[in-house]
Amino acid sequence: MTDVSGDAYDLLIIGAGPTGLFAAYYAGFRGLSMAVIDSLPEPGGQVTAMYPEKMIYDVGGFPEIRGRDLVDGLVKQAAPWKPKYLLGRKAEKLETLENGVEVTLDGGETLRAGAVLITAGIGEFTPRPLPAGDGWLGRGMVHFVPSFDAHAGQHVVIVGGGDSAFDWVLALHPVAASVTLVHRRAKFRAAESIVRQARELGVRIITDAEVTRFVEDSSGALEAVDVSAKGAGEERLPANAVVAALGFTADLGPIESWGLEIDHRAIPVDSTMATARARVYAAGDVAAYRGKVKLIATGFGEAATAVNNIAVLLDPDAHLFPGHSSNAE
Repeated sequence: MTDVSGDAYDLLIIGAGPTGLFAAYYAGFRGLSMAVIDSLPEPGGQVTAMYPEKMIYDVGGFPEIRGRDLVDGLVKQAAPWKPKYLLGRKAEKLETLENGVEVTLDGGETLRAGAVLITAGIGEFTPRPLPAGDGWLGRGMVHFVPSFDAHAGQHVVIVGGGDSAFDWVLALHPVAASVTLVHRRAKFRAAESIVRQARELGVRIITDAEVTRFVEDSSGALEAVDVSAKGAGEERLPANAVVAALGFTADLGPIESWGLEIDHRAIPVDSTMATARARVYAAGDVAAYRGKVKLIATGFGEAATAVNNIAVLLDPDAHLFPGHSSNAE
């Protein structure tokens, strides 16, 4: 682990999701030095962790773009400005200094900056457990599907009834040997349109049912699961992989102790994206204001707004509007 104690920047960005990555680009465009801190080991935040292979349809200029490709593009966009990435690290404490802020990392190192921009999304998220899968995580059970190719030719059982569960069903159906969805209720939380798509593909859907046991082969690898359905008894399904898409819990972690106003895991901001604490701004899903719409595209605009206002905070002689990037040489 690189010792970064004492490093100083114009801006510290807390969160390396799409909003944080775009903020890194925009900070560089405004001539600011920056470091990006994230508890996850790779940039991309929720996109990388949860749906890197899924198509995203609401980013301007792209009729559709795969999650991992969007993240790769954002990293390349920021690269010329040489952001310092501190991944797999947590920002634990925040203190206000006379002319800036000091952030303490989980390893005890301290970083100083003129301002902080929180782009932490939904915060730290923890998948809800599948009781029968205790001890199987990484041995045949996953919560997210980072690569569809890894499941080519496999028998896959997906547990859950929300949008993510059906997204995995539709994505894995073309590559897997079989896909079966198991849901403990008769009704789904997913959009009716994607449930209909799954049915039209002929995907087997077992409702009012639970996975009760994971079955291993002679080598210890997963080969089947037992499913108990209401009124139908128990059935054994072939399964080389189980996707436990049961949702997740989320919290802002140490950020909640930073003396910020927090409402429903979000931080209220004003029209400049400033929080109630001096030199602390927020953008993306973690930022809250009346009429807020949580979209990646919204986060991009908020990041630009925050960085432009931070630039003026750090240099009162700077212009709020820097001109269009297309005019930059």
